[in-house]
Amino acid sequence: MTEVWEIDFYSRPILDEQGKKLWEVLICNTDRTFEFARYCAGSEANARWLQTALGEAIALWQSQFKLGDVAKPEKIRFFRRPMTAILTRACEGIGIPAQQSRRAYAMVQWLSERSQTAYPEHPGYQPNMTPPPKFEPAPALPLPDALKGDGWSFVSLKFADLAEMNGWDITFRDGIPLELLKLDPDVAVPGLVIFSRRAVPLAGWMSGLEVASLFYEAKPTPRLLLETGLSDRWVVAPLGKADLQKEATDFEQAKQRSQQVHFLAVQAGPKEESFAGFWLLQTLDLD
Repeated sequence: MTEVWEIDFYSRPILDEQGKKLWEVLICNTDRTFEFARYCAGSEANARWLQTALGEAIALWQSQFKLGDVAKPEKIRFFRRPMTAILTRACEGIGIPAQQSRRAYAMVQWLSERSQTAYPEHPGYQPNMTPPPKFEPAPALPLPDALKGDGWSFVSLKFADLAEMNGWDITFRDGIPLELLKLDPDVAVPGLVIFSRRAVPLAGWMSGLEVASLFYEAKPTPRLLLETGLSDRWVVAPLGKADLQKEATDFEQAKQRSQQVHFLAVQAGPKEESFAGFWLLQTLDLD
């Protein structure tokens, strides 16, 4: 059973009985059919405690899905940069690679829900506690040669059409469980298709970057940017012409209507029916 998990381990807006910040680990799979939550005293918030919690989560997952005792997720994604060292050590301690990624769609949804329900019900809840610090985005770099296509085009698909994605001919892919998105079937989901005579190698390179989102940056220089990993940003294309800027603005407006859901695809040419790569994306506001 191949499975990717998402994890968050951080202090919450809650104080324990000693007036100290309470920590929590949340672990889930990408469709949230498995969820694991444990509070942790701030004095115990370290890689050793987290490794033990991960072991408990794996045992529970194996039992819930009736798996053998050697079954493990293939990787665990996390988005919180300050926790990189602890999360990496804990995951390595149980033999699972930790992956820095903004593709933490299920985790961000779960955190939002707990912030509205679970945390306010705790007796130590502190609604005015200082939130985690925001990080400035990294400077955008030129797209590596291996990821440059021969052309590109803005396109769109109805959300209902994405339900058939598992049946499409796609070499490299990464999706979001559609049941998490809760969009109207007729909503237009915007996307970008990159065309390349080297479509499969290009998509292969792209698949290793943890593709997160696309967006139009109008100032100071109009350009289309790709976000990958935790903080990497790449210039897909400069948009010096007014007609391209209008298309990019329409793309961003369509993202607003689709809850920031969009996609990136790679094809050999405009007449191709198969995809060398297809990534369903959603821009998230991450701390």
